[in-house]
Amino acid sequence: MIGRKAEQEELLRRYRKNKAEFIAVYGRRRVGKTTLIAETFHGQFAFHHAGLSPIEKEQEEKPQAQTYSEVKRQLKHFYHALISFGLHDAAEPSSWLDAFYLLEELLKEKDDGSRQVVFLDELPWLDTPRSGFVTALEGFWNSWGCLRKNLMLIVCGSASSWMMDKLINNHGGLYNRVTCEIRLAPFSLYECRQFLLDNGMNLTPYDLAECYMILGGIPFYLDALDERLSLAQNIDRLFFDQNAIFRDEFDRLFNSIFVNPEMMKRIVTLLNRRRGGYTRKEISELTGLSGKTLTSCMKALVSSDFVQYYVPFLEGKREAKYRLIDPFCQFFLRFVEDQQKEDEHFWVNHQASQSITTWRGLAFENVCFFHIPQIKRALGIAGVRSTHSAWILRDETESAQIDLLIERDDRVINACEIKFYSDEFVVDKTYYRKLLSRQGMLVERISPKVSVHQTLISTYGLKRNEYSGIFTQVITLDDLFHE
Repeated sequence: MIGRKAEQEELLRRYRKNKAEFIAVYGRRRVGKTTLIAETFHGQFAFHHAGLSPIEKEQEEKPQAQTYSEVKRQLKHFYHALISFGLHDAAEPSSWLDAFYLLEELLKEKDDGSRQVVFLDELPWLDTPRSGFVTALEGFWNSWGCLRKNLMLIVCGSASSWMMDKLINNHGGLYNRVTCEIRLAPFSLYECRQFLLDNGMNLTPYDLAECYMILGGIPFYLDALDERLSLAQNIDRLFFDQNAIFRDEFDRLFNSIFVNPEMMKRIVTLLNRRRGGYTRKEISELTGLSGKTLTSCMKALVSSDFVQYYVPFLEGKREAKYRLIDPFCQFFLRFVEDQQKEDEHFWVNHQASQSITTWRGLAFENVCFFHIPQIKRALGIAGVRSTHSAWILRDETESAQIDLLIERDDRVINACEIKFYSDEFVVDKTYYRKLLSRQGMLVERISPKVSVHQTLISTYGLKRNEYSGIFTQVITLDDLFHE
């Protein structure tokens, strides 16, 4: 399996322990949670069950009837899984309390003293309205599971906010019961390259970076690429073809994770309009959402890795912002959702357009924010504590913007310019003066004890000339591909 070494090692370490384990694995949908568990344990489960995807449309049309039928549907599916794993002579459960009792009976019957791994996938889908699922899970673990030294319960969920609220940060009967939590992040550029090479697809670093700007480090999306086609041809096939595989993925993604998908899509669409993001107040004013509803939405989007919450450099918490960081959503909203003309070869035909060139520059900034550890390693400061953010200055007399600031504990700030070019970046006289002016504005606003190092992050580095000395350090795309 590509990547996931630390996660696999932790799972196997927990497996070797002689104690009950309750492990929660969460992360963005399509990121590879199920694959991680299945590959680590090679499918050797005492019991495995995955929740059924909720039927959103029917719930809206007949909420009361559907609530009942959805509970029954999930229970029937769970019952069938119990039978397939060896349960005998048991009636179909009418509640989740009965269902977990049957699971106990199955595990006791199969118990030979060896480790029993129970894997419950897409756990949030099982918790339908008024189903009593969480209470039943609590009873199963607290009264039986936690006493079985050979039991290893692994639960997964793409609805990360549910996983955090109902399990990891539960203040009721499941308080402090999770013994290990694993947040599965998207692949890095290095892992993407290894994954694609394993699939027989050898892209240049430039194309790999662009691929990351579109699909992110999501294994499910990367696996859809056809090694016989160029990257541009693949993007047309996935997004712009008449039968494009991912044409409806944006809707499916939100419908499968959130109980209020339309509300979430409204927020995400707003955030996509401004790369620096919006404050909570601005989001409320522009969407009409407020109070606990807005708090719940933003919390869910952040925990699901679609949105980042950050405090801009030199600002206070009152100016904290939310910005969209999911590459797939950014690409879809910019190029796919509102495309008026049907062009099955849109991406191939517009490679040199100003619109796509501009997008590449902005999207590469996002890639760099995902690879701060690699950037710090290239700067030789991997062990130095730091914080990072963009800096945007807007006042009555001055304005400035720096793509990335790395504020270090050794009293240095790396002011990073991020450029995605098809050749070496050239600093001319005009740009040199712009950099000096911007540095001056920054120096005026920070402590005199702090030094500013102008740093360039560019695809192929810097062309040396009389002005290139403005940059004290240069990081290339190759530096971002380190493990």
